[in-house]
Amino acid sequence: MTKIKIACFVFALLPLANPVSADDLVIWSPVKVSTRSYKTTVGFRLPMEWETSAGADLALASDKSGAPLPNSGQAMLWGKLQKVSVTPASRAQQDVTLQVDTLRGSGALMLSRSRSWILSDTLDMQTTRAVSLGYDAVDARQATVSASQAVKLIYPWTGTSISAGSSIGNVNGDFSSTVAVSQNILPNLGLSASVSDPLSTGRTGNVNLNYQLRW
Repeated sequence: MTKIKIACFVFALLPLANPVSADDLVIWSPVKVSTRSYKTTVGFRLPMEWETSAGADLALASDKSGAPLPNSGQAMLWGKLQKVSVTPASRAQQDVTLQVDTLRGSGALMLSRSRSWILSDTLDMQTTRAVSLGYDAVDARQATVSASQAVKLIYPWTGTSISAGSSIGNVNGDFSSTVAVSQNILPNLGLSASVSDPLSTGRTGNVNLNYQLRW
């Protein structure tokens, strides 16, 4: 009788299970970049609390005779950890990414965190922070460190956003900042303006009119 109860309990739980097929765990994305160049991403992913994925980006180009072009090859190993938390009023994402260029002896470790949430009925907010550690065997400095952060205020009903960001590189004072404003004029047409290093004498400005066409 006890075995029958256990069997009934197990079968009752089966509909609640969420099986993952093997196709969802395998990453396979071949792309023909041009007539004689190809790129492929291969790897795997594991659906856990921190989604784990790893793989390699492979690329090669050839001339008309079929011989590989010098320095055209790519063999980039990568790994990524990602955690996403979603609530009705907010979304938070954390990423840890590692890249190693096996052909050129360079690599990078990137840590990032982003969050977006609803401040009021008319205002949303987004924040991002990132730190990158790089290594290049060819570069004289070899190791580099950079950090950046940004904040954006969004008025969804008017299509207006105001953002400000800053970054520092090499831990020696290479500081830069940017202030930007964007406005949606039409569903596919947007206007944006930005100023780099607004507090310095060498500040520069930029104005763009963007049109998106989908087909």
